[in-house]
Amino acid sequence: MKVQEALFKGINLLKEKHIDEAGLKARILLSSILNLRREELIIKTENELKSKDEEKFFYGIDKISKGYPVEYITHSKEFMKLNFFIDEGVLVPRNDTEILVEEIINICKEEKKREILELCTGSGIIAISLAKYLENVKIIGTDISDKALEIARKNLNNLKQTDKVKLIKSNMFDKIDKKFDIIISNPPYIKTEVIKEYILQYEPQIALDGGNDGLKFYKIIIEEGYKYLRNNGIIALEIGYDQKKEVISIAKQTKKYDNIRCIKDLGGNDRVIIMEYKEV
Repeated sequence: MKVQEALFKGINLLKEKHIDEAGLKARILLSSILNLRREELIIKTENELKSKDEEKFFYGIDKISKGYPVEYITHSKEFMKLNFFIDEGVLVPRNDTEILVEEIINICKEEKKREILELCTGSGIIAISLAKYLENVKIIGTDISDKALEIARKNLNNLKQTDKVKLIKSNMFDKIDKKFDIIISNPPYIKTEVIKEYILQYEPQIALDGGNDGLKFYKIIIEEGYKYLRNNGIIALEIGYDQKKEVISIAKQTKKYDNIRCIKDLGGNDRVIIMEYKEV
């Protein structure tokens, strides 16, 4: 079977199962199997696939058709133009999270903020991306999951940011004993009862489950976060598209923050909440 034929068949199989971005996922899978860049597939369409590669491809297509993330098969995800190792045990990074990272990069460059705490670091994409694009920063990334920290350490070593980022196991603020300029997090924020409605059964529930109202971790971060911030420190949070009012309300109720604002993603959805701590 030729490359073009395999792709056509694979894409149709995914479309039959109503898998989003069927063409992209099929190309990502096949280019990984053939060790090619995706654009190189265009000039290889008439090449014959080896039987073992064809078998791997359709085995992967079958898994993807059942909701299994292609990133778990290829062990790769591009984020902020960097290549991260991804495996079961961490949430697959979403491109919308780049909005959060870009906003903090801009803030750090404008306001000379240097020390950052990331809660729920997962695969480490946020902390490592910030370290890669900012000079003179020191970042602590925390997670409660040993598997997540193992994957984050792999990414830290692969992208050579061990001098800027330290990873520690901590249940939110439990092992934190200092103050920072910025606290950043993309915490679990899906309501417990809603998780089953998503094709997310292969991703770790611990990285998704935000409690009955989806706000469990926002309450912890906002209600306790100011204790770990220097004056004029910032909390930056990724949110679900429908959580703007609730998260802002939590922040206002503490009476510890001002200049609370929301930033939309490229799709026009509310995506990031920023708030500033002012010592009274």
